[in-house]
Amino acid sequence: MKILLLEDDKQASRYVARGLGEEGHVVDVAGNAAVAADMIHVSTYDILIVDRMLPGLDGLSFVKQLRREGCKARVIFLTALGGLDDRVEGLEAGGDDYLQKPFAFSELRARVAALSRRTLDDGAQTATQLDDLVINHLERTVTRSGQSIDLVAKEYQLLDYLVRNRGRIVTRTMLLEQVWELDFDPGTNVVESHMSRLRAKIDKPFARVLIKTIRGAGYRFDVA
Repeated sequence: MKILLLEDDKQASRYVARGLGEEGHVVDVAGNAAVAADMIHVSTYDILIVDRMLPGLDGLSFVKQLRREGCKARVIFLTALGGLDDRVEGLEAGGDDYLQKPFAFSELRARVAALSRRTLDDGAQTATQLDDLVINHLERTVTRSGQSIDLVAKEYQLLDYLVRNRGRIVTRTMLLEQVWELDFDPGTNVVESHMSRLRAKIDKPFARVLIKTIRGAGYRFDVA
């Protein structure tokens, strides 16, 4: 699933994004509603995790606005406002679930999984086929030419991000930010090493190369 986390507490957002990323989800983070709105206008998200208490436009008003605009993404409110009236307000505003802070990550993970199943049951795309590569988003499995390819969680996230941005050049900085949730260069070859392992599994055994290196720029996922 592709998830947008709208949370102004940086420590909390890092914790949640890291945990969901380890589960194989692609997680983008926004610190306020204005930034989140811009991200939603240029990308499609399956699930939004929204804090109600935000600087500027509050989370409740933001979700109401999204629903008026026709946004169909599932919404989980993640907030310290946990009274009965607060929960009712959140659900009536367009939320699909409501989780009070402090929370156990295992519960958030379970709620995300439940919404993921509902999203897929409602007709969302369960698989993507590009050339002879097939990605099953529900099972998080990958095959090419009918052969099963075993990817660890970070390799799957890396492939998923490349596929979602297919045809576009993806830079190292973009990968650090979107796959590793890092807003700084760690001074290691973490991107290169993971990319090398991914390409060894996705491309090396097959006739056509899908993941291409664009010299001096980054990488691009190409299909016929």
